[in-house]
Amino acid sequence: MARELVYGPTFEEMLHPDRIDPRIRARALAAHEADPLDPINLYNITWKDEHNRVRYMVLPRELTGVDAEIVVLIARHFATGSHKVGATYSCCIERQVRDEIVPGRDRLIWPSTGNYGIGGAYVGPRMNYECLILLPELMSQERFEKIHWYGAEYIKTPGCESNVKEIYDKANELAGEPNTVIVNQFSEFGNYRFHYFVTGHAMLEVFDELRQAGGAQRLAAYVSAMGSGGTIAAGDLLRQQDASVRIVGLEPVQCPTLYSNGFGGHDIQGIGDKHATWIHNTDNMDALMCIDEWDSKKGLQLLAEPPGQKVLERAGIAADVVRQMGQDFGISTICNILGAIKTAKFYRLGRGDLIFTIATDGVDRYHSVLEQMNQQSGPMDETEAAIRFESIYQRQGLDYIREGTRHEHDCWANLKYYTWVEQQGKTVEELRRQREPEYWLEHQAKIPETDRLIRERRG
Repeated sequence: MARELVYGPTFEEMLHPDRIDPRIRARALAAHEADPLDPINLYNITWKDEHNRVRYMVLPRELTGVDAEIVVLIARHFATGSHKVGATYSCCIERQVRDEIVPGRDRLIWPSTGNYGIGGAYVGPRMNYECLILLPELMSQERFEKIHWYGAEYIKTPGCESNVKEIYDKANELAGEPNTVIVNQFSEFGNYRFHYFVTGHAMLEVFDELRQAGGAQRLAAYVSAMGSGGTIAAGDLLRQQDASVRIVGLEPVQCPTLYSNGFGGHDIQGIGDKHATWIHNTDNMDALMCIDEWDSKKGLQLLAEPPGQKVLERAGIAADVVRQMGQDFGISTICNILGAIKTAKFYRLGRGDLIFTIATDGVDRYHSVLEQMNQQSGPMDETEAAIRFESIYQRQGLDYIREGTRHEHDCWANLKYYTWVEQQGKTVEELRRQREPEYWLEHQAKIPETDRLIRERRG
């Protein structure tokens, strides 16, 4: 049964929401809190607030222990509480404007290890699609609750964050059903394009704002866990603006796949691994660093719970800043921050240097994880909080780092073969083409055409 086609913003409008029709923009802003399930909220997919300013935080040096400015873009205020909703919308709208999917005819399957699945559960039903989310069974309970509330169904696949193959296997099983479309974040270039264009340009705006205000004068590095390979794509735009920008990817110590062809389970929810994703431009990665799962989880608990907040305030961090970090940061955010601290130390960056990273979601979807930690190890007191502050943030070490030599770039790119060519039907020819800069430029060049099609279809 045919359903109404729903269209949302262009890539340009996601970057510049002030260019949306003012009546639509006003309705979207009003619905953000009052009616979050209204499809008009698709126009709230942006890094910017109601005043058209990018939401970000310059981390206090009292926390990081380094002189370089570490700037975190805040994603908690996106429609689903995570920037992944931008990737899911981009993947969906790109297919719809090219008549590859039609609501009422096609069911969308969203393979995910967390926030992308939540984004698919949000975007799909708002655009009138029946949606099924594939998510590992050990992800936080809050994730499954959000998927259900947004109007999608889910299947729990075996394992944890790093059990991506099990998700693929289930997706391949379902792909044989009539009118079933797999929207795979790990290979869909809509994911890459959203972060390359929207996230990348948002960072440049913040850099210009801070520089003009007398802040850091050099854009030194961008640090991001690879995850699906989408978020780190913002680095491709930054590199085009300044060839000296260093791009640093992160993965867990407990599952060091690109670092050492390693494997294992981990709980830094949001950075799926055990493979190199198809849309990750590995040749643009200057270094790979591994972050400990427990540093990320305990580091979040330090920011989110009263004993840790008291320690941070005594260290000279303003109470309102401590509270904001405790709300706006999730587990993978702490991973990104620790990676940025490592980057500053490794490259000897100091005053005048700026490092960007991402707060992919907030603490709201990890309360069950924190409670589980308290049950397993006992509550964190102020003594334990002080130890964590010193050991996790102030003394983050320089272990588990590999620089992107020519040999490493060959290894990282070749790792794609085993997942994508042997298992997922990609060709060796395209894999080899990914080593050419023109391959990525071609994918970036599709953004204006998609915007034109969206405007035409909206009428």
